[in-house]
Amino acid sequence: MKKSKYSSYEKKIKRQYASLMVPSLVLFTLGIIIPIIMCFYYSLFEWDGFSPDMKFLGLGNYINIFKDPQVMMSWRFTIFFSIANSLTANIGALLLATLLDSKIKAKTLQRTIVFIPCLFSSIVTGFVWKKMYSEILPGIVQALGLTINLKLFGSQSTVLLGLTIANCWQWTGLWMMIYLAALQSVPQDFYEAAIMDGANAFQRFFRITIPLIMPAIITCTVGLTTGALRTYDILVTATEGGPGRASNTIVYYIYNIAFKQKLYGYGSAISITLIIVLLIVAVAQLMFFRKKEVQL
Repeated sequence: MKKSKYSSYEKKIKRQYASLMVPSLVLFTLGIIIPIIMCFYYSLFEWDGFSPDMKFLGLGNYINIFKDPQVMMSWRFTIFFSIANSLTANIGALLLATLLDSKIKAKTLQRTIVFIPCLFSSIVTGFVWKKMYSEILPGIVQALGLTINLKLFGSQSTVLLGLTIANCWQWTGLWMMIYLAALQSVPQDFYEAAIMDGANAFQRFFRITIPLIMPAIITCTVGLTTGALRTYDILVTATEGGPGRASNTIVYYIYNIAFKQKLYGYGSAISITLIIVLLIVAVAQLMFFRKKEVQL
């Protein structure tokens, strides 16, 4: 009898938990699943996105992707930008978090200063750094009598560096806060024991800190990589895909194809490939880093 009452109570609790998931599942389905299904459906047609005339192409749009050199150029820049942004922002955020978790003065103020750029929209960030590279920094260099070219958005060879700096300036503070929370959750007993065993600062960092904050490293790495692969808004005001098409990311190219050239079906096909790449990258990173996690 007691077992029956317990099992019924347990089922009731599970139903309550399941009911709490319903709103999220509905929103996820309406906002993510259904649009992806619709995107795949439209990718099978030649369509401008507005007229009722839709010509069925099957996998024709997907075949055209491999024939389009602009797609490959856009993917190339996107991948390079993603790698540069992920490495720079990840390392910078971890180093800043470690520094601001130490016993230095005015830690709260310094954390706030680093975090403030996250509050700006990427559109504003693009404007800010376009002004910095075109007028402010060159003016400072000229006043100092130097010959350094800091017009990074004006050259195909430097636009990647310029965008990486701008993007990292905006978002490093956000990932720093995640690392800070992870660092503060590491038990101090481990460090005290390591110091007693004669471990130096580098050994404590790589043997204790890194393994114990691996969940935060996973979150930051996946977030930075997938975020960089989806970069669009900062380009709208910073470079507009230029100079030439040197900073054309795959998302910016999808926008131009679908809405400016009115090749909605073709743009949908490229979008589906982007979704597949994002899933593969995220799953691969999760599988790689999960093996390195340490359970307390």
